[in-house]
Amino acid sequence: MQITNQTQVGPGTTAQDHGETDHAQAREFFAENGYAIFKNVVAKDKLAALRVSIIEEFERSQRSGGLFAGGGRVSGHLNCFPGEESRFAYDTLQERGIIDFAKAMLRNSPDPLYVGCNLNLPNSVTQHYHVDSAYTEEFMIVNVAVVDTDPVNGALEVAPGTQRKFYKYWRFAVERPHRFGIQLTLAQGDVIVRSSNLWHRGMPNRSPAPRPMFALTMGDRRAPAPPGDPFRINDGKIKFYPNWFRPNLLGRLRERTFVAAPFTYSGYRFVRSLFGNKGYGNPLP
Repeated sequence: MQITNQTQVGPGTTAQDHGETDHAQAREFFAENGYAIFKNVVAKDKLAALRVSIIEEFERSQRSGGLFAGGGRVSGHLNCFPGEESRFAYDTLQERGIIDFAKAMLRNSPDPLYVGCNLNLPNSVTQHYHVDSAYTEEFMIVNVAVVDTDPVNGALEVAPGTQRKFYKYWRFAVERPHRFGIQLTLAQGDVIVRSSNLWHRGMPNRSPAPRPMFALTMGDRRAPAPPGDPFRINDGKIKFYPNWFRPNLLGRLRERTFVAAPFTYSGYRFVRSLFGNKGYGNPLP
């Protein structure tokens, strides 16, 4: 298997050799840190066109009143299905061996495959640190930077190595491994492969433009993808979904409380995690 793109396996560590050497180095870094970065993988012109389509559909949905109330719109983080036209990204990841790399890092079955996207809106707020799965139900997440992504427009922050240990939220809060958190700066077309057990958080978008991030999940048993082609959800059309908070009265109240007084939500998660296994992972709406 030959990989023609340069592979960055961590901040400041870039493999200049190509092929199996890159993937061996990336596997070692991934095992230690919970993620690996592959540079310059997906075509920039196609990603630029995808960005235009996503933003245009978001603006059209806003004008028409078709978007839900709450559901992440207050905190500024939305989920999105990027449509049939995003298939090129998956095809490239397949061709470049990134899909095979993600499968090799996964202990469980890579099915189902779910296609998604995160849209980080201007003036968004900092999320709480969380994971995306129960510890024993790990899956892989493959992110593609649709645009250049940095601390200004809300680059993802991760706590390296936290995927290697089971944390309830109270222990995570007490031991504070997030003090070593880093924001992952990416150029358009770069790819992150990361474990769902890696603690991370969305960061504020201080730019004037929404920041999309393409995502594939592999092996997430909760994924809502129906049987068949995962790019044909919603007839292949772009669609937006709630993130974290439900778009109902209680969900909107919780979201507004989180934005106005985030420490109260931290306290809620802390107490909840003291009893049973709730509160250590992705916060429930």
